[in-house]
Amino acid sequence: MADLSEHDLALLAGAVAQLERPGLAARLAGIVGTPVERLIERLPEGVQSEINGATEHALTKALAVAAKTLDDEKPKAPWNLAHKVAATASGVAGGMFGAPALFVELPITTMIILRSIGDIARSKGEKLSDPETRLACLEVFALGSGDDRRPGGAIEVLNPGARDEEGLIRVGYFVTRAALAQQVTVAAEILTKGSTAVTSTAMTRLISNIASRFGVAVSEKVAAQAVPIVGAIGGGLINALFVDHFQNTADAHFTVRQLERKYGVDEVRTEYERIARGGAERLGEQ
Repeated sequence: MADLSEHDLALLAGAVAQLERPGLAARLAGIVGTPVERLIERLPEGVQSEINGATEHALTKALAVAAKTLDDEKPKAPWNLAHKVAATASGVAGGMFGAPALFVELPITTMIILRSIGDIARSKGEKLSDPETRLACLEVFALGSGDDRRPGGAIEVLNPGARDEEGLIRVGYFVTRAALAQQVTVAAEILTKGSTAVTSTAMTRLISNIASRFGVAVSEKVAAQAVPIVGAIGGGLINALFVDHFQNTADAHFTVRQLERKYGVDEVRTEYERIARGGAERLGEQ
């Protein structure tokens, strides 16, 4: 395959920056004025298990609705602002009624995000009628929920010395895609056969896997919105930021996929790893 053009290399570099250094926690901390890790520690006992259950439920409902409403319209610029406005309104309601309302608001916000992700995917030339594309949209919730502080986070996998069994540089984005790959393949086969059910064993496992990762981001969001001084306006701002984060992740993810269709998976991964390795080396020098 041909080498990536300068323009496409620039697009890929932007995607690497977003996918390997998402920074959601830092952006949330900027709104509430407190590190999100501290806020998570203050959440009442049992809330984390509630978040895990609510996250899985939200993704299941969102995928079920999306399967019926996402279609192959002519590619056009995504309506990112409209989706942010809708999510802001949902966040205002959640902030107005406090922590209990957050779990009612989460499925709504998740649905808005998934529709926005599908909109972005379509703008990048994806066919939303393709089950594999719909599952790629779902993957965004896992890809945008990286935690740099835990094993397997961006800092560790961007270590220039960390290589997999094939000698390839391990980067968070491809590690996550590889971890989901088998389940995505099985789930796509089920959807291809005409089943729209999201309760099959394969779909349940995939959604549970993604939900466990998405739950990291949701925990950060819930912790930020639970701050008493946040209120309705702050809840709206947090939701707008939350949607913006996953929109940026979706744009980066589907940019990589678009380049893979143009140049081939191996060529794009090689360049991605080269760019990621350079970023890790610069971090090590700081």
